[in-house]
Amino acid sequence: MIQETMLEAVEKMDKAVEVAKEDFATVRTGRANPALFSKVTVDYYGTPTPLQQLASFQNPEARTLLITPYDKAALNDIEKALRESDIGANPANDGNVIRVVLPELTEERRKEYVKVVRGKAEDAKVSIRNIRRRAMDTIGKLVKDGEIGEDEGSRAEKDLDAKTKAHTDNVDELLKRKEAELLEV
Repeated sequence: MIQETMLEAVEKMDKAVEVAKEDFATVRTGRANPALFSKVTVDYYGTPTPLQQLASFQNPEARTLLITPYDKAALNDIEKALRESDIGANPANDGNVIRVVLPELTEERRKEYVKVVRGKAEDAKVSIRNIRRRAMDTIGKLVKDGEIGEDEGSRAEKDLDAKTKAHTDNVDELLKRKEAELLEV
């Protein structure tokens, strides 16, 4: 029973780290990257649809991204969704593709992005700690019900603490790398 609880907790913690990594990818640095648009949804025939499903992306230059819709009828909807997003880019529609030129990042904007990334990292760490708390409650219940001994429960709690620390350290390392990437001029 402890093994199942531990495996489930570690699996969920791994997922929380993965979500943090994906969230960090959506925060832009000086380079254009299709991952910036992963959270953009387009109102496509009345249905909110992720932009990644509606178009292909090309990166001809460092700060330029070409978005080619699979359905030309969605061109204006995609452009509207890009304008309304918080990416800070001004899309230009030429009738076939949408050209998005990302502006140069100012120091003030970089610092704002660092704050956003720190918030996302803290959310990931809170999620990991919540997973730990639920697993600890399960282990405590097993000990209380007499299904496992107190020594076993204590060992499992120590093991869970070590795994939790490893995952929060992983998020901190990802945060440190992303901050360095954002502040790099």
